[in-house]
Amino acid sequence: MERREFLTLNATLAAVFIGGYTLKRYTRTELLRLHELGCETYEHLEEEAIGEIRQADIKDHLDIENGAPPEPIIASNEELSTLKAVQGKLAAVSRYVGQGNFNIISFDRARNVASSAASIGAFTDEQIVYIEALFHRDAREYGFYGEKVSSELTFTIDPKDVVKIPGSGHYLYREQSVDVFNKVKKDIGETIFLTSGVRGVPKQMYLFLSKTIVCNGNYSEASRSLAPAGYSYHAIGDFDVGKVGLGERNFTQDFAATREYEMLMQLGYIAIRYPRGNPFGVYFEPWHVEVV
Repeated sequence: MERREFLTLNATLAAVFIGGYTLKRYTRTELLRLHELGCETYEHLEEEAIGEIRQADIKDHLDIENGAPPEPIIASNEELSTLKAVQGKLAAVSRYVGQGNFNIISFDRARNVASSAASIGAFTDEQIVYIEALFHRDAREYGFYGEKVSSELTFTIDPKDVVKIPGSGHYLYREQSVDVFNKVKKDIGETIFLTSGVRGVPKQMYLFLSKTIVCNGNYSEASRSLAPAGYSYHAIGDFDVGKVGLGERNFTQDFAATREYEMLMQLGYIAIRYPRGNPFGVYFEPWHVEVV
């Protein structure tokens, strides 16, 4: 739908509260219209994040095991301001420590970096309250039905447990994840590569907030293609792969049309975390390899 064709939305808004912030709920029809209007815009995002927040086709089937998704939750203007401030501060930490290191640092480490770097500045009390409320919120309220795999905001990845994959800037857990990836590379060849590996809480929160900004503050829509922090299996073993030369399209359904994906599906030892028709409230992710 073209921007000029967008119709004024006039449904009644209901408000809910979390951590002192007002959120708005919209109908499913409004959600789709909001997506059509604004969720293809990538303004104010770090270039590095754009690829990782690309979502699959909005019209892909969602097979929600608990029925229709709940009415979406959208940040108020006031909360959106705090959201953008936190996202911006996390982006600054990423630039300071380097994108590879940012993948695996803990939230405590991110706070320390921000506090010690004059160019960044400490997270404010208001921002910390927001971060804690966001992390501890039950993602089922968004319509995301995946399991929470990291229950603590202070979840820490031991550098001894991971290995950096040459040429990627990403890490994988030693043994199981590395073994699976190396076997995939051996069986498919050099045309397949690692596009995202281990992600700590700060990295996952940064990506989720970036996606929420793309979706005009719509947390529910963001959760269809980016797990909220604490819910991503990237924290404990899963990884993403792509086709060399496909670029950002590796994070769209275009990857499912590649020879590499076809070969991936023919291997008997891997599975896709979010296949078509999955019950988790997540769009089809043909690039996301399930390890744990």
